[in-house]
Amino acid sequence: MLTLVNTNRVAPPIAPVGLDYLAGALRDARIDFDVLDLGLVDDPQAAIERHFAERRPDLVAVSFRNVDDCFWPGGAWFVPDLRATVAGIRRVCDAPIVVGGVGYSIFARPIAEYAAVDFGIQGDGEQALARLLAEIRGPKRFDRVPGLVWRHGAAVQANPAALPRELPIAQPRDTIDNAAYFRLGGQIGIETKRGCNRRCIYCPEPRIKGSTVRLRSPVLVADEFESLLAQGVDVVHLCDSEFNLPILHARAVCEELIRRRLGERIRWYAYLTVTPFDAELARQMRRAGCVGINFTGDAASPAMLATYRQPHGADDLARTVRLCRENGIRVMVDLLFGGPGETPATVEESIRSIQRFEPDCAGAALGIRLYPQTAVETMIRAEGPWDANPNVHRRYVGPIDLLKPTFYVSADLGDEPARLVREIIGGDPRFFEPADESPSTAADAESGYNYNENRVLADAIAGGARGAYWDILSRLRTGT
Repeated sequence: MLTLVNTNRVAPPIAPVGLDYLAGALRDARIDFDVLDLGLVDDPQAAIERHFAERRPDLVAVSFRNVDDCFWPGGAWFVPDLRATVAGIRRVCDAPIVVGGVGYSIFARPIAEYAAVDFGIQGDGEQALARLLAEIRGPKRFDRVPGLVWRHGAAVQANPAALPRELPIAQPRDTIDNAAYFRLGGQIGIETKRGCNRRCIYCPEPRIKGSTVRLRSPVLVADEFESLLAQGVDVVHLCDSEFNLPILHARAVCEELIRRRLGERIRWYAYLTVTPFDAELARQMRRAGCVGINFTGDAASPAMLATYRQPHGADDLARTVRLCRENGIRVMVDLLFGGPGETPATVEESIRSIQRFEPDCAGAALGIRLYPQTAVETMIRAEGPWDANPNVHRRYVGPIDLLKPTFYVSADLGDEPARLVREIIGGDPRFFEPADESPSTAADAESGYNYNENRVLADAIAGGARGAYWDILSRLRTGT
């Protein structure tokens, strides 16, 4: 017996799609399992005690989705909560504990040590988890488990990340209570692929999910849409890094959804790169049921686009927004301010350009969350000692520790960078503005689009709003 545990308690609640996929793989491998979903309970420790009072699993697999909220100045850090959950399980269960998930995979060794787990799985868990259970029950050759992090004597060992060429994602999506998450969270996720071959300076995705894009069959993706629709879920958000990479796969997925006429019964949102995107894909996505796209814009300033290693230009952004509007797709452009070389002039250049392009909304995130083994980390190390770097921001004391929320905000933006960005935006309601480092009220903290514990968003969903969180908040702000 194996127990799967969802630890993500961010509100509004987000259905643990990874755990649903794990459950399907375990079922196909004929492994007995049960699920303890802490995202839908009021008292996590009481739920842990009730669950393990009646069960004695061979292994407890803990899913860890978010290291922090990734927003400066929010800086909510979730790793201590993981450690507390692991300690709570240990008090009532003596089975070994393994942790995995996207958040874990970014900091595999540090989190394994901090949370005091027996094992960790870096990368995909569907095959690795079954293999780990077999080794626990058998020869204990842990060096044969893909992606495994484990303690061997006094040393922590780590196998290469589990990134199988074929994605072993099983159907149907029926282990997690998706209907409850839909009611409380307003959307449910689906993956059409894993991995990213882009070179953005700040992103750990290629390292944790692979730099090769691994595609799922469009037929299986459409099957998953139908599985969720049968559970009453008619609003979906694609979890892909970028749905249109590669563009031929995006078109194939849309064609299958159109063939089954799913676009008439379900609405969906996606993340996309600005290029490649053309009129044909826009038409296909709309016919397939897409109602909103969040584009990774990062900037409209040529200098900052070059810094972030974005291949598009401002003209591409303008064309992309126009194509969405012509096809009835709501559009958001995510901007990232404060990177290396950012100045008030580059901030204004980006904001004024976006205002001319007129998307439905735009995010004005301030600060780059620093992750290990990314290009921006290398750039910052070249600037000199971390502790003396005026561009590095954090709320903790002591040595720089990237496991904790640590951000880069260009010192050229002055002592009050958030105020500067807001002044340039000039009250334009289409922009989600950055909050000050010490917001004076909860309303100030919620003026941006940090979804963690966002009461405005949670209240809207409770009142019946459904969709991508940016779309819900945008409609509330602009009355559209």
